[in-house]
Parts: sequence; structure tokens; C-alpha cells
Amino acid sequence: MSLSFEGLREVDIRILRFLAEQGDKSRLNDVLERTGIEHAALVKSLAWLEEKGFVSVERIELEFFSLTDEGMHYASSSLPERKLLNFLIERGGKATLNDVLKAGVIPEPMVNVAIGWARRKGWIEVLKMDNETIINALCTSPPRGSDELLLEFLLKKKSAKRSELPEELVSAIDLLYKRNLLEKRSETEVFVWITSNGTALLESGVEADEGISLLTPDLIRTQAWKNVKLKKFNVEAPTKPVYPGKLHPIIQLINEIREIFLSMGFEEIRGPLVESAFWNFDALFTPQDHPAREMHDTFYLKKPSTVRLPREELVYRVAKTHENGWKTGSKGWGYSWKTELAQQAILRTHTTATTIRYLAEHGTPPVKVFSVDRVYRNERVDYKHLAEFHQIEGIIVDKNVTLRDLMGVLREFYWKLGFKKVQFWPSFFPYTEPSIQSTVYVDEYRAWVELCGAGIFRPEVTVPLGVRVPVLAWGGGFERIAMLRLGLDDIRDLYRNSLGWLRQTSVIL
Repeated sequence: MSLSFEGLREVDIRILRFLAEQGDKSRLNDVLERTGIEHAALVKSLAWLEEKGFVSVERIELEFFSLTDEGMHYASSSLPERKLLNFLIERGGKATLNDVLKAGVIPEPMVNVAIGWARRKGWIEVLKMDNETIINALCTSPPRGSDELLLEFLLKKKSAKRSELPEELVSAIDLLYKRNLLEKRSETEVFVWITSNGTALLESGVEADEGISLLTPDLIRTQAWKNVKLKKFNVEAPTKPVYPGKLHPIIQLINEIREIFLSMGFEEIRGPLVESAFWNFDALFTPQDHPAREMHDTFYLKKPSTVRLPREELVYRVAKTHENGWKTGSKGWGYSWKTELAQQAILRTHTTATTIRYLAEHGTPPVKVFSVDRVYRNERVDYKHLAEFHQIEGIIVDKNVTLRDLMGVLREFYWKLGFKKVQFWPSFFPYTEPSIQSTVYVDEYRAWVELCGAGIFRPEVTVPLGVRVPVLAWGGGFERIAMLRLGLDDIRDLYRNSLGWLRQTSVIL
């Protein structure tokens, strides 16, 4: 005698029979392939069968590792620190930094990286002698470390699960990932098998209890639907993932920040990426011999190498402020200001250049403007530094505004971004006085995290522009906020454009 189980469908019975034939765990993909059941129907059925205790489902998170293009390059040749050591051995175990640079065995941007890793591994020592940097080899042929062995392994394997990696190579995963030589992706592998209750159900000769899943116009018009059995649906059952088009998380967050500032009565401003040293440095009372203006920190352009300065009167006031303080009450820096240095064309190092440009033409209060835009620094790219990134910048110009007003605005801004605990600490910045550092408490880190610097522009900045009222100013990194919001610990992940990560990232509403 056959039994009927409420809600049991023909597709459920097919799955139970298939799993009973296997007699052991089956991969979800194998069930899909061999039963021919559509993915959505299979997943829905398994969820129902699992809920009733007829099948068991196990979900295992798997990590897959493969080499980046840079990792492939080093795996095919050798790591830069190994190339450096080999060069030193060929030179008798000793060479100057200039020798290394001239030899060209390592690309110039990677020389410091090679030296840093070779020192960390104990392969070399670096000494200063007679104004020269001397590099001495401390060993001749050290065995390959786990990082080099992992590169070789993945070069052959192309892609590997963590469980497939030899135990002695697992320790090198984080090391290579931080060096941007390794990329990882996550997948969920699903296994399913029939339970004793499921087996007993089949042995009982159970039959499907389908019911009606679709209300037709005839059923509704004749009201026959009242006399038929309607199939129940589990609206919480998992379905096949759908990945609709959406904005990049970076663009979503920038738009959110814009909406916050606009809702607070601010106006957005934009400025050129190629800027003059005048607006980027001089107008901010940064001396012309300041280290920040060196090639090590700033990108200088060859074409055009110079740009036109603003009106002569403004340039004169800024120049005199540098030389003797002009009418600002300052003594200035006490040197001879040079026009040719101010004319140098650079990629702007901060969006404050845009703010100062705007302030020079719109200094009449009240003024409330902000900017979220790209800036450039000559930084070595690693897990917390980029050569191209974004800054959030803003100013308030009005009579009688104070540092307390500035803290209130920033507190409100971060509160709207979801950071409920905000503190301010005294700090120092070259062109604001007083200066503060804004910090937010991050529960995941159990720590206070610095997000932006702020303060009141010094008279040496505002007076030459013709502004005689307080100017509240702040500026900070956008990417740090993005990493906190998206749960990332490597800044490069924001721009790797990993399809898996982009699909999994929630839409900011």
C-alpha cells in the first residue's frame, strides 16, 4: 500500500531515489548533472527535504589560490630579492646602491623592495659609508623559502585549493598575498546525502502529493480554486544566485558621501588633476624647500612642465607671505621665493589645492563646499598605500565660526556614515592652527581609527587670498572609510575588480 506525504512532490522522490542509489555523500553539481533537474528546483527541493529530515546537507567554504600577473612573472624568473643577491654574488658579495641601479638587473621602482625583503630574510646588510650606500651579501646560496616554493607550485598547478597545498607552503599565503603576487577566491561546495528517515520514506512506497502550483484564469473565474489543493511554497528556500548589474562599491560610497554633504547644505566643487605647485603648495604656506615637494613624494610632469600662475597681485601677496609674512602677522619663512618653482606642473597631491583655488575666488561668507576626488602621491603600492586614491575635503567660511562648529559638522557627517562614536584629538598640520585629528571607534577592531585631519586655516593661508573671517577646513582619505565599510584589510582589494568580490558586495541603499 502506497502512502502520501503532505507536500511531497515527484521531484523530491526523484532526488531521494538518486541519493539512495549513491549510498554516500554526493556533490550538488553531480546531482544536478546526473538527474537533469533544473538548479532552482533542485535547491528548493533539497531545502524542503532537509527541513523535513529526509536529507542532510553539508556546506564547505573553499579557498582557491592562483598567481597574479606579477606573481607569474616572478615564478617564471625569480623574486627581486633573489635577483639582488645573485647580482651581489657575481660582484664578489658587495656593491653600491648606484651599481645596482646602473646594472638594471631589477627595475628601478623595485630596487627598494628587493633590498627590504633581502634584509628581512637575512641575506644582506646595508651600510652607509662616505655618502654611499653599500650592500653586502651575508650568504651565497640560501635555500628557497616557502614563498618561492609556493610560487613554483602554483605556476605548475595554475589554481589550487588550500587543502591541496603542502603544509610547509601554507605559511607563505599571507606573505605573497600582501605582496600582490597571489589572488584568492572563495567558493562554497555543497554535499548532500539521504538520511535514515529518507530511506524509510522510500521503502514505505510513498507517492507524490503535488497539489496545484499555478492558479489559472479558469480556476479563478469559476472559483474552483476553493476546492483544489494548493501546493505550499517555502519563500525562504535558497535559490540560484542572481547577479544584476550595479555600480561599483567605490562609486556607491562616493555617491552616499555626496548625498550626506548635500543634505547638510554643502555645495560640491571640482578642480583639475594637473595642478601648479603654487596652488598645491605655495598658497598653503608650504615652503619651497619642504620635503613634501620632493620627487619622492610628488609626481612632476614633463609635458607641460609649467603652468600659468593666477593674477599677479595674488602671487605677489603669497610670495611676500613666504618671505617676510606680509600683512599676516607672521615672520614668514625668511627665504627668497622663486616663481619658477611655483609654476611647476604636478599631479595634485591633495584636494586642498581645489579648495584654495575656490576660496581665492569665493571668499565672501557664507561658504560651505566639499570635494571627493582623486589625488596622487609617489607611494610604493602595498596593502595600505596607493599611488592614486581619493580624498574627502571641505571648508566652511563664515563669521564667528569656531573649532566647536567644525567638530559638530564632522561628528554629524561620520554619524550619518554609520560611525556612532567620534572623538577629536589635538594634532599638528602645517596650514591649520589649531589642528585636530578626528577618530571613530570601530567595534570589529576594538580600537579608535583616524579618519581625517582638520582645523582652522592659518592667517598665512587666508589673508593673502583676501579672506578675513575664519575658515574651517578638513581633509581625509576616502579609501580608509571604504575599507571599514566593506570589511577589507588590503586597500588594493578596492581596485582589483575581482568579479567574485564585486558580486558578493551588497548594494549601498
